[in-house]
Amino acid sequence: MNLNKNIKIIALKIICLLYVMLFIYAATSKILDFENFEVQLGQSPLLSIYASWISWLVITIELLIAVALLLPKSQLIGLYAALGLMTMFSAYIFIILNFSSFIPCSCGGILEKMSWNMHLIFNCTFIALALFAIVLNKRQNNKKTTTLAATGIVKLAVGIMTCSILIVLILFLSSENIIHHNNPFIRRYPNHPAEFSNTIDLKHHSYYIAGYTNNRIYLGNYQYPMYVLSLDQNLKNKKLDKLHFDAKKIPFQSITISVREPYFYLSDGNVPVLLRGDMKNWTITRELNSVPYFTRLVPIDSSMAVFRSNNSKKLANVLGIYNADAEQKTTYSRELLQSRNDGIFDTDGTLLYSETAKKIVYLYYYRNEFMTAEKNGKLITRGHTIDTISHPNLKVSLLKDGKQYAMSTPSFVVNANAAVVSNLLFVHSRVKGRYENKKLWDKSFIIDVYNLKNHSYLLSFPLFHTSSYVLSSFVTTDTHLYAIIGKDLVVYEFKKIIKDQIN
Repeated sequence: MNLNKNIKIIALKIICLLYVMLFIYAATSKILDFENFEVQLGQSPLLSIYASWISWLVITIELLIAVALLLPKSQLIGLYAALGLMTMFSAYIFIILNFSSFIPCSCGGILEKMSWNMHLIFNCTFIALALFAIVLNKRQNNKKTTTLAATGIVKLAVGIMTCSILIVLILFLSSENIIHHNNPFIRRYPNHPAEFSNTIDLKHHSYYIAGYTNNRIYLGNYQYPMYVLSLDQNLKNKKLDKLHFDAKKIPFQSITISVREPYFYLSDGNVPVLLRGDMKNWTITRELNSVPYFTRLVPIDSSMAVFRSNNSKKLANVLGIYNADAEQKTTYSRELLQSRNDGIFDTDGTLLYSETAKKIVYLYYYRNEFMTAEKNGKLITRGHTIDTISHPNLKVSLLKDGKQYAMSTPSFVVNANAAVVSNLLFVHSRVKGRYENKKLWDKSFIIDVYNLKNHSYLLSFPLFHTSSYVLSSFVTTDTHLYAIIGKDLVVYEFKKIIKDQIN
């Protein structure tokens, strides 16, 4: 009998020591690399919002449990606490594997080399050890364990485990809601939502993306505006087409080509002029008359376009709709762009149109705001990017007797560029968020993805620098992202997590 008792005492001590070593090692690893640990929690699909206080709370609880397990008087409390904490860890991993929008990188420390499934098995093993140790502790302190006492142990253990699971579940649900709809500037970086596929050297910095159709990417060239270069989606099968029309009568200053199958459009807001041609022979077939002066223009269909111009009041930016087939060809939607400063620079931004969703999208350069409108110019909604810059930091000066405006201080660009496909908005952000790795920002451009249907933030991913550190333009399709970085045309392939959102 004494031998059996001694074995149980030794077994209890071994389990307690295992927990002590586990928690002390885990807490020490987190403290020594605390910044990385906090970043990992910040990128977690469950606990992003609470990373700042959970990171310290977990370390504190692990150390307190380790101390409690070393003291005979508090050993039982320590075992119950260890049971609860390991149950939380297990519930966290189970939700990650089965209900999370993505599976993040593994934890550091002792579990760094384990897969998430191995983590779960490891934790469940320690849960079983904790339950066994609680029973041994009870029997050691009470020579006779009655049925009533045994029932009490079971109820308390089940209660602790249930509460632990509920706590993690509540944290998960609340964190998910906040991260998507009331984001406090925390980005999500799933594992490779877009993977590098190919690149090609264009040899010149003067190329821009004119459009994508029929599995081909079309590029215009500011130096050679009468030519269009196209490649297939793998950046092969090059083709150079020349536009055919008589340009002598038109005083072009800055020509831009847009490709929208089956047409291409040639525009210059300084003239102003908008010409439409047939992609089959790259010949201009129609001049769309009575186009107003514009600073941005995006074709909507064969006879319509959305444009940005300057109104007569302080030259403030205004959006309008042009319809070549309507009696009143131009209508302005003056309420769409909202000024926070001068009305010119503070409303500057990127003008887009989603052919699938039939939505106009306008993203401001200098503040965290975008808006969507119907193709007739009627406002649908206003949304915000996840950064916290709601007012542009601009100073504007008047030149030439008050007839010309100029920025008198360097401007800080928040949203440098954007692209839209279906109801997804892809934004090149220049603002670093919380819990983000500086090294990643030093070697890549960060793209944030938003759902325009429910105005939610979805995820982020990097586009890595090539020989250049300048991302001049990019477009997105149902399957790929094409970007011009310096003189390089780069293609990234979307993976399931983005494709599912597009579809």
